[in-house]
Order: sequence, then C-alpha cells, then structure tokens
Amino acid sequence: MPITVEGVEVAIVRDGSGRVFAVRDECSHAQVRLSEGEVEGGSIECWMHGATFDLGTGRPLCLPATQPVPVYRVAVIDGQVYVDVHARPDEQPPASELSDLSAGDRRPAAAKEH
Repeated sequence: MPITVEGVEVAIVRDGSGRVFAVRDECSHAQVRLSEGEVEGGSIECWMHGATFDLGTGRPLCLPATQPVPVYRVAVIDGQVYVDVHARPDEQPPASELSDLSAGDRRPAAAKEH
C-alpha cells in the first residue's frame, strides 16, 4: 500500500508470516513504485525489471539493483500502522515511546490493519 509520511513516499507491506514492513516506495534501480510489485516471503520485487529487496534491510537480493532501498521502523498499535521515517527498523524505541507514536513527528499510516 503506497502512502506518504512527512513527504516521503513509503510502501507498507505484509510478508507471508503477517509481519508489517515499510520501505521507500521507489526501486533504487528504475525509480518506479515498489508498492506495485509482488511480496514473497521476506522480500519485495520491482515489477519493471525484477530487482528484489529484503524487506527488513532494504538490501538488493538480485540484479539489476545494486543499491539498497531505505527501510523504516513500523509499529502496529490497536490495528493502526505507524511509520517513523526518521528511524531505522533496528533502532528499537523504548516501550513508553511506542505507546505515544501518534504524537510528535510520528504519523499513523493511511490504513487500518484487518
């Protein structure tokens, strides 16, 4: 699902095990929307040339892409998906911050989880 968070185009995707990820919605090879590609396992494939990226790290898994795509921290709270475009996914927020993701710089994504 494509959304915009603080001017950043983001693709929100769910992998095969139900985990939610957020990556920049632009292939680093062809500058087309990754949100239009296929998600399989823990990766997303660009529809144009087949470049595949790891959803957790953004690293390219095959050619033609050689550069990673940015990935963002995600939290799901009460069915709302929150994306922090200023933090990497491996930067774990303290539990007190997770309960307050709707304040300040953090904005809820455009869709509710079902």
